[in-house]
Amino acid sequence: MKQEKRRGLGRGLSALMADVEQTPGETGEAPRRADRMIPVERIFPNPDQPRRQFTQDALQELANSIAEKGVIQPLIVRPQGEDRYEIVAGERRWRASQMAQLHEIPVIIRDFTDTEVLEVAIIENIQRADLNPVEEAMGFRQLMDRFGHTQEKLAKALGKSRSHIANLLRLLTLPDEVREMLQQGELSAGHARALVTCDDPVGLAKRVVAQGLSVRETEKAAKQGDAPEPKAPTTGFLAEPKGKDADTRALEGDLSAHLGLKVSVEHKPGSEGGKLVLNYSSLEQLDDLCRRLAGE
Repeated sequence: MKQEKRRGLGRGLSALMADVEQTPGETGEAPRRADRMIPVERIFPNPDQPRRQFTQDALQELANSIAEKGVIQPLIVRPQGEDRYEIVAGERRWRASQMAQLHEIPVIIRDFTDTEVLEVAIIENIQRADLNPVEEAMGFRQLMDRFGHTQEKLAKALGKSRSHIANLLRLLTLPDEVREMLQQGELSAGHARALVTCDDPVGLAKRVVAQGLSVRETEKAAKQGDAPEPKAPTTGFLAEPKGKDADTRALEGDLSAHLGLKVSVEHKPGSEGGKLVLNYSSLEQLDDLCRRLAGE
């Protein structure tokens, strides 16, 4: 089997983004012309679609609009087998069309590679603000892990700042329970970022929800910790009552975003040495780290 040539994200990305146009009314332009109408049962979702949650109320609202006006913006699909098509962009419209009991929907057919399919799916959702922070971060992580794209390339191609991408990637180092709270809207992205360097992110997250703490209050609590007064140090690694300096925390954040793991830098005051602690939450993460260190 011929291996797909790895390409930089920037090559041809403008053409991909041209396919992911804003819906009519948002840009004032006429809707795109569909290549053909295809029965809904011959279309199936992309298993790598970064969106994982679809709000039922929003889908119903879209279905009502489709029932009245039809599908104004065609789906983008690619051929997959005999008379079957995989959704590249527009899964919400496909789901809503079924709710509206349509038998056929308009599509634009493109021969995209696997890389381009994932890029377009992420671009469409990001451009339309359709992803929650965790889904957006997972989309970025897919592009980086599967196709070798860097934070800098992603930032340039998608019109995002590198710090925005780095901050989102740090959210993936949080425990599953905290990420679920973020996806459900119980925590904001600002709250979640403050929890990344916390010793007990789950406990503090529950406290944030229960007490309605602001982002600033959460940052303060994460820095101070909820533990009792620290014991006198018994090793050369001295306790830092006021917390780590901003540069150290920034370094920890960058390493966490790059590795997908919670990272702690413990520098020994007055020396050139210290400890770098990597925390993994599953054996899969440990295996992945070992492969990276081995240069695989």
